[in-house]
Amino acid sequence: MSSSSVYNNRQGFCVPFAPILKKLPTDVEAIVQRTLVMSKKLDIAKLKAKTAEGVDAQREELIELSRRIHQNPELGFQEVKASGWLTEYLQGNHFQVEKGICQLATAFRGSFGSGKPVIALLAEYDALPEIGHACGHNIIATAAVGAAVALKSAIDEAGGSVVVIGTPAEELYGGKAIMAERGAFVDIDAALIVHPSIVDMASIQALACIGLEVEFRGKAAHAAAFPQEGINALEAMIQAFNGVNALRQHVRERARIHGIITKGGEAPNIVPAYTAGSFLVRAEDDVYLDELKRKVLNCFQAASLATGAHLDYKWTEYYAPLKTNRILAEIFTENMESLGRNVAPLFERALGSSDVGNVSALVPTIHPMIAIAPPDVLPHSPEFATAAAAEEGNRGLLDGAKALAMTVVDLIAQPEIMARIKEEFFAAK
Repeated sequence: MSSSSVYNNRQGFCVPFAPILKKLPTDVEAIVQRTLVMSKKLDIAKLKAKTAEGVDAQREELIELSRRIHQNPELGFQEVKASGWLTEYLQGNHFQVEKGICQLATAFRGSFGSGKPVIALLAEYDALPEIGHACGHNIIATAAVGAAVALKSAIDEAGGSVVVIGTPAEELYGGKAIMAERGAFVDIDAALIVHPSIVDMASIQALACIGLEVEFRGKAAHAAAFPQEGINALEAMIQAFNGVNALRQHVRERARIHGIITKGGEAPNIVPAYTAGSFLVRAEDDVYLDELKRKVLNCFQAASLATGAHLDYKWTEYYAPLKTNRILAEIFTENMESLGRNVAPLFERALGSSDVGNVSALVPTIHPMIAIAPPDVLPHSPEFATAAAAEEGNRGLLDGAKALAMTVVDLIAQPEIMARIKEEFFAAK
C-alpha cells in the first residue's frame, strides 16, 4: 500500500489518495448544511449547556473507564485493552466504529452524524515505560469519547459530524504521523485534543523532532591480555556523546539534542564489540532540524573514524512542529473559562514535541492543556501518574470533555466561525 493514502469511510481502511485539496469546501452538502443551520436559528448557549449536562450524565462511566486504562498501562501499538474499552464505549453509545484503521491494530475511528463540518477529537491511550500513565493519556482518551457522546443531541439538532480518532503510540513511535501519511485526516475539517498538565493553557507550541538510532560495531578482545587487538565500540559511543555535548553550546536556544545508551557492552574485561544508542533531535522548524541532523550525524561519523568502529544509523519517527490555530484556541479558551478555569494565554515557548504536529500540518488543530496537578508535580513523573487517577485528574477529565464538546458546538452551529478558522489555516500554509 502506498504511504500516501486516504481513509475510506465506507470501507473502513486506508486507500491511496491524491494530494489533499488546499481550498475551502464548496460542495453542495456543505452549503445545504450551512443553510439548514442558519434557518434553525440555534440557541448556542442552550446547546452548550446540554452538552455539558451530557458529560455530567456520563461522570461515573467516564471516571471508571479512565481508571481502567490507568490501571492497565500499555506501551505504544500494544494498547489492546485500552482501544477495546474505548471502542466498546463508543459502540454502546451508537457510534459507527471502525477498528484497525490505517493498518494499525490499535487505531480506530468512531463516527456520529453526517455532513460537514467533520470535527475530530483525538484520543491517545499509550503509556510510558516503567512509570505508566505519567503523561495522563487515560484522561486524553476518556475526555475525547466523553465529549463525543455528549455531542450526540447537538449533532442531531445542528448537523455536522463528530469523529473520535484513536491514535496509538504517541510517546515512542509517532502514531499520528503514520496515520497522517495514510490519510486518516483527509475528510476532517478541524482536530482537537486536550492534554493533562500542571496549568490550564489555550494551546502549546511543540518542536519538530526526529529520532536517531545508532549502532557501533567493533571487535571483541580480552581487555587486559590483548586490548591492542580490540576495537572499542563503547569508546566510539562515548566520543559521539562528547561531540554532541560540544555541539549543544552552539545550537539555537530552543533546539534540543538528547539520547541514551541502550547497549554498552557485556563485561568490563571484554573490549565492547557492540553498542547502541537512541537519540532525539529537536528544532523550531524543519529547515533548522535538517541542519542539526547533519551536525549530529557528523558527531557519530567522526567517532567512527577516530575509533575504527563501524557505524550504522537510522533516522526514525518524525514529529512535525505544531501549528496552533489561534482562532480555534480562542474559542476553546472561552469555553474552558466558562467552566471556572483561569486559562493562560498561548505559550510561545515550545514544551517538547508531539505527533499532533503532523495533524496540524493537514487541518486546523489545537492542543490545549488542562491542569490536574500543582506546578511542582512534573509530567512524566510517578507523581503525575498518581495525579492522573486522583480526584483532580477526574475533574480535569470532565472539564476537558466539556470544553471539547462546547467548542465543537461552536464549530457545527456557527458556519462563519468554521470559515474563519479555515481561512487562518490556509493563509498560513
